[in-house]
Amino acid sequence: MPPTSRAMGTVAMLKAAGIGTGDEVIVPAYGNVEVAEAVELAGARPVFADIDPDTYCLAPASVEAGVSAHTAAIIAVHRFGQPADVARLREIGGRRGLLVLEQGESEQPHDGLAERRAHAGYLNARLSGVRTPAGSERHTYQQYVVRVPGNGRPDRDAFAHAVRARGIDCRVPVKTPVHRLPRFRRDVALPETERAADETLALPVGATLSRRELHKVVSACNALGGLLQPAF
Repeated sequence: MPPTSRAMGTVAMLKAAGIGTGDEVIVPAYGNVEVAEAVELAGARPVFADIDPDTYCLAPASVEAGVSAHTAAIIAVHRFGQPADVARLREIGGRRGLLVLEQGESEQPHDGLAERRAHAGYLNARLSGVRTPAGSERHTYQQYVVRVPGNGRPDRDAFAHAVRARGIDCRVPVKTPVHRLPRFRRDVALPETERAADETLALPVGATLSRRELHKVVSACNALGGLLQPAF
């Protein structure tokens, strides 16, 4: 597939900053591939850092650990409506002389934001069959992403299959981290990225959902919840 316009915009910003051959750019492996593709199209090498388990965005400590003499930039991606810790990343960038770019997964509509947050609050208070998202005042719930842990309990894929059988439209937000893909395969330890890819599931939270539809989501998940750890 050809690069998206947003990926080409990232390429243009990197090139405008003089970043290219011989440079490294730190990016998340949890998410879509277009950020790593943009780095390669600019002539640089993507270096993958781990994520914060609550926000699914770059973990500043992992980013700093990945900085080398060749690092030229950091690309922070805001994930699922949760903002990355840009202030901390800029502090790291300022000390290390690195460019820090921000990117969202897609344009976040402002219409329905209050409804999405209200629906997320409803689900947070009632779901017991999954681990609910870590909330924050800035979370816009572009996606409502829960965790379905393993450890002898039904895994995420089995849980998703069972929930879909109950009429709930759910989906796996990130099936394969970028560092596992053949083109970008790296021998790097990213435990939170791996865990998130194995456990996360996006449930409906759209602004147009009715209370009855939300209750159906709760009922379907909680019916399977006896084999799961309590939500927190």
